[in-house]
Amino acid sequence: MTDPLTPWQRAELALAVLAVDPAGVKGLWLRARSSAVRDRVTQALPVARRIHPGVDDTALFGGVDLAATLAAGSLVSSAGLLATVAPVILTMAERCPQGLSARLSRWLDEAGPCLIALDEGAEPEESLPSGLADRLGLFLDLTEVGYSDSQAVTLSPEAIATARARLASTTLPKTALESLTTVATAMGIASLRAPMLALAVARALAAWRGEDQASDDTLRHAAELTLAHRGDLPPQADENEAPPPPEPPDAPEQDAQDQEQSQQDRLPDDILLEAIRAALPADLLARLAAGKAARSAKGSGSGAVRKGNHRGRPLPSRPGTPGSGKRIDLVATLRAAAPWQPLRRRSVDATRLEIRQSDLRLKRYQETSDRVLIFAVDASGSSALARLGEAKGAVELLLAQAYARRDHVALIAFRGTAAELMLPPTRSLVQTKRRLASLPGGGGTPLAAGLQMAFELAGQTKARGMTPTVALLTDGRGNIALDGSANREMAEADSLKLARALRATGIPALVIDIATRPQPALKRLAEVLDAPYLPLPRADAQRLSAALQAALGD
Repeated sequence: MTDPLTPWQRAELALAVLAVDPAGVKGLWLRARSSAVRDRVTQALPVARRIHPGVDDTALFGGVDLAATLAAGSLVSSAGLLATVAPVILTMAERCPQGLSARLSRWLDEAGPCLIALDEGAEPEESLPSGLADRLGLFLDLTEVGYSDSQAVTLSPEAIATARARLASTTLPKTALESLTTVATAMGIASLRAPMLALAVARALAAWRGEDQASDDTLRHAAELTLAHRGDLPPQADENEAPPPPEPPDAPEQDAQDQEQSQQDRLPDDILLEAIRAALPADLLARLAAGKAARSAKGSGSGAVRKGNHRGRPLPSRPGTPGSGKRIDLVATLRAAAPWQPLRRRSVDATRLEIRQSDLRLKRYQETSDRVLIFAVDASGSSALARLGEAKGAVELLLAQAYARRDHVALIAFRGTAAELMLPPTRSLVQTKRRLASLPGGGGTPLAAGLQMAFELAGQTKARGMTPTVALLTDGRGNIALDGSANREMAEADSLKLARALRATGIPALVIDIATRPQPALKRLAEVLDAPYLPLPRADAQRLSAALQAALGD
């Protein structure tokens, strides 16, 4: 068994496999910022057509060539970029919208040879859509590869041709599929594409290395390139842990011998898992998982997506009638009218272009609204004695991160018998820190009043076109009802009533239990809110901030 591959050796092998069998491995997910190291990899990629996340369907699949149609006076169609079987490079893949991801995924399943996704994401939530990531067999992360650790990659055309000629006769061990499937299952990979792509990578790698049958090292390297980034690695077994007792034999003797022979011929699963564990940076799986969670979380790192006809990212135009500020998409309108001109010119003057109402196309745009983080902080006596200092520190750290993203921040403090809006939605970091530092502690816990003010403020910001998220930090000991009376049962009933009202609006929320011991009442409140519940009894400000940041999808 050879030593584990270095990051740059994995890059060289991935480029070789992609050159030998692009249609079999389906493509490469290359995660790296623009740099000289990435340039060395992209220079060795096969010749391909480039597309960007804003490409339209006409450019991809073909349609009416408007300029040629108007010049010729008859319908002239153009072939799309995907009409010919050739590799495609998707630049800025981290910005790929779901619609384009679905179209490219279908193209890969039906006809596409391969797709090379250049992912330049700097944050965890900036990542390749899961549909494309599942279909690309190879993955490379060059984040931690220095220029001195890399070198120019030269793939000989003669070597590639020889490997392609050998590919059809290259075989795999009989137990290869079982081994790779078992490892994928152990990693929690639900997709069946993963082990099939790993087999294709192993066959291409064996052909590149001149092997008639893929060796154990080749299978291990194929698992590193294909499976390592797709799931969670199981925890390493304790060396002091005693092995489980052998199961009593209950199979016939011949079956037992066949099973023993199969196990001898099969590459042990723990060796594959160890190879995968050493294949990627220690925090890569955590970063990729954080990106998936951020994209699927209710309170995502950006505001809600809104569609309109005034500003934002352009969307495909749609049929409609102008009016109320709606603007005509002239090019799309002419493109829709062009195929009908020969038929229409039979009944009208042949020298003019006839546009009918059914041809009109309206412009559409997609924009992301501003997000506002509403922090409702418990400043009561019980919280102040326990965790108010840590809560202030965590909120202050989050405020700085929100300021860097230009999010709005609002601060509500509840103590005594009422809640107070310490800071309306603002982007002023200095003012927010000053108000947070002056937040006093003491008195009762009017949890219901805090929820009521957060509910009202969230509704106001949502009405102004913003996307609110409510983060509630409390120790859960609500004892002041909405009418100001010290009645614990009534206070709990008021809190649950407001939680149901907040949930009905669809506004995402988060409940942080900062008590020294987790409070069942707060867990119940989170269930009513349909919000994540995070009990953090012994976390300092840094860990509390990290938990909040992950839960909010920042």
